Amino acid sequence: MKLSKEFNNGIIIFIGISVYFALMNILGFSNVFYLRFFNVFFVFYGVNKTVQMNLAEGNKGFVSNAISALITSLVGVFLSIIGLIIYSYIKGGDAYVQSLSKTFLFGGNPSVMTYSICLLFEGIASSVIVTLLVMLYYNKQYPAD
Repeated sequence: MKLSKEFNNGIIIFIGISVYFALMNILGFSNVFYLRFFNVFFVFYGVNKTVQMNLAEGNKGFVSNAISALITSLVGVFLSIIGLIIYSYIKGGDAYVQSLSKTFLFGGNPSVMTYSICLLFEGIASSVIVTLLVMLYYNKQYPAD
C-alpha cells in the first residue's frame, strides 16, 4: 500500500520533531523554553516538500496545493500530539506535564489531556500560518486568471 505524499511528509515532520525533542531532553536543554519554538522548521520542511512534489507532478492549482500543504502539517501535528500523550503517560502522566508547564506557557496544574488539547490548538494555528507562508513563497508558480 502506497501512502500519500501528505501522510509521508507528515510522518517526516513527526519524526523530526520527536528526534529534536528527544535530543533536547538528552542534552539537558528541555527546560530552555525558547528552543521549543524551533520545531516549526520541521513543519516548514515537510510542507515545502509537499508543495515541491505537487509542482513537480504538474499540479499548479493554488487551492489544491494549499489543501495538500495543510493536510501535511496537520498530520504532523496530530501525530506529534499523540506521541506527546503517550510519552507523557510513560514519564508519569500529570506530574510530568506539570513539570513541563512550569517552564512553558501554562499556569496552574494542567492534566495531560488539557496540555495536549492546548498544544493541538496551537499546532493547528501554526499549521495554517506555515501553509500560508509557504503558499505565499510559491505564489509566483501559480498562473494568474
